[in-house]
Amino acid sequence: MPTSNAGARIVDPILTNIAQGYSSMEFVGNNLFPEVYVGAAGGQIVEFDRDAFRLYTTRRSPGGSTREILFGYSGKPFALANHRLQGVIPREHQRDASAVAGIALDQVGIEGTMRAIRLALEVEQANLAFTPGNYGAANKSAVLAGAAKWSAATGTPLTDVDAGREAVRAACGLYPNVLVMSAPVFNACKNNPNVVNRFQYNGQNGMDATQITPAMLAGLFNVGKVVVGAAVYWNDVGVAQDIWGNYAVLAYVPQNGQGLRSRYDPSFGYTYVMQGHPMAEEPFWDNDKASWKYPVEMERAAVLSGIAAGYIIQTPN
Repeated sequence: MPTSNAGARIVDPILTNIAQGYSSMEFVGNNLFPEVYVGAAGGQIVEFDRDAFRLYTTRRSPGGSTREILFGYSGKPFALANHRLQGVIPREHQRDASAVAGIALDQVGIEGTMRAIRLALEVEQANLAFTPGNYGAANKSAVLAGAAKWSAATGTPLTDVDAGREAVRAACGLYPNVLVMSAPVFNACKNNPNVVNRFQYNGQNGMDATQITPAMLAGLFNVGKVVVGAAVYWNDVGVAQDIWGNYAVLAYVPQNGQGLRSRYDPSFGYTYVMQGHPMAEEPFWDNDKASWKYPVEMERAAVLSGIAAGYIIQTPN
């Protein structure tokens, strides 16, 4: 633990590295809204319509003009919001931890605070992705009900996903490469008889529904990956809420191996993050509370940049 705050720097580089390196398997929003870094707190969203995905004629006749391609256009304004929390480690906890080898309370303070900041971002990303009003009429399913739900034996997840894949392809010229669904929707999907029958006897080894994984569904649905949003939060009355609700979203999002470099790559969405964030300041001692405090902040904004590259399936569970 720190012993003095005299001459403390504003930013602690070691703890900032911990904050920037923090990740959790339960948070999946960056699969739809990958992070890109910006140097200003505001600007305009670089949005993408179908021109960003179209096939251009590249052939040029002698003396002819060279065709130009404009990547993205200035859309709605965005403003990074400053999200800041500070973890608190009471002196008593420091005392008790000192008696147990391997407990680094600096790291506990930063990672616990970073998790809370990431949880708020996950909710923001899910709300953007799972708001049907953000989608055009051709880019969302009807509200599934009764026998059409994936949780019903007569539900048809394969047909519904195929319809979404074709809708995205028609809108932007590319098939979606990511399918994000909540944990309850995933359970309904993998236990649906129409899905189970595809895996039960595959000619190599028998499989039952309990073995169906997101990776197996990705192959079945012809998408790069199926991502399950399992994160929850507790509301003000102590009831657990599924962050990713009762929806599934298909989207085209550049992947790490596909050249995601900046906000100028076409994508369903982005999370704009201030360069150098998240950052951790030097811990400081609060004499009144007899505690060390660990401030962490992250300036960021999740945005939809290419909604034509997405399709929402409503209430499948």
